[in-house]
Amino acid sequence: MAGLEVLFTCVADKIRCPQDAVVCFVHWEMIKDGYRCIGSGDEPRSSDKKSELLPADWSSNKELYTLRYKAKDSDTQMVLKAITMDSTLILNLMNSSTKQVSDLMVNISDHVNPDQLHTFDSVYKDADSLAQKVRTQLLPSQEKQTAGPERKNRREEDEESQRRRESDSDPLRMPSRHPRQGVQPHWPDPLAPPFAVGGADLDPFGSRGGGGMIVDPLRSGYPRSGFDPSSGIPDILPPGAVPPGARFDPFGPVGRHRPGPDPDHMPPPGYDDMFM
Repeated sequence: MAGLEVLFTCVADKIRCPQDAVVCFVHWEMIKDGYRCIGSGDEPRSSDKKSELLPADWSSNKELYTLRYKAKDSDTQMVLKAITMDSTLILNLMNSSTKQVSDLMVNISDHVNPDQLHTFDSVYKDADSLAQKVRTQLLPSQEKQTAGPERKNRREEDEESQRRRESDSDPLRMPSRHPRQGVQPHWPDPLAPPFAVGGADLDPFGSRGGGGMIVDPLRSGYPRSGFDPSSGIPDILPPGAVPPGARFDPFGPVGRHRPGPDPDHMPPPGYDDMFM
């Protein structure tokens, strides 16, 4: 609490109630966080100037305290208001530019000894706890609000990179079903080894270069160059009887000059016996 005793001693004659001591304490936390007080009240005054001290009329209203602050190294302005309700002091800290507000409720009797208001060594009870509340509930959100876009984006990128590293290093983690944006997923070929077994069932027409599983006389063996069923088969089918590209199972010899039976072949036994 270095510096708080000096501040408390400077304003000791203005501290007449427990809430005065709490406001003095919160003011010093603001100073330590890099802000300087420029005056009291909601409206700016010609006498405003940056200072670590409290304004002369800072405790004139015991029900509502209003103090204005400005960042030491920027133009960010903050308005601190403290409202007394029974034994509780409600503090609001608002960024004048963004209008964003952070809040803190302090039970006065938990942190101030009302019988020792003019003795610094004994006026505050559990000062470390009060300082922790001010830093974690009243000030951090304002730090995020005043941070530049680049700093905020960089922080988000760092957090995302950290999450990725943690997830990639987990040997029990199941990979996501949704590919990351901008990354093309690598899907294994279902017909490549070791999945080639049963490939004919997955590609029955042999479009990927395999044999397929449909027996087509026109595709088996050596290719039949120049044969197109859709152009017709002389003495068998007229042109156009088979649609172009349709599968065609020949029901007779295909082609004109195919050799017929050899007349010298031996006839089957009993071919001329009508009773066979």
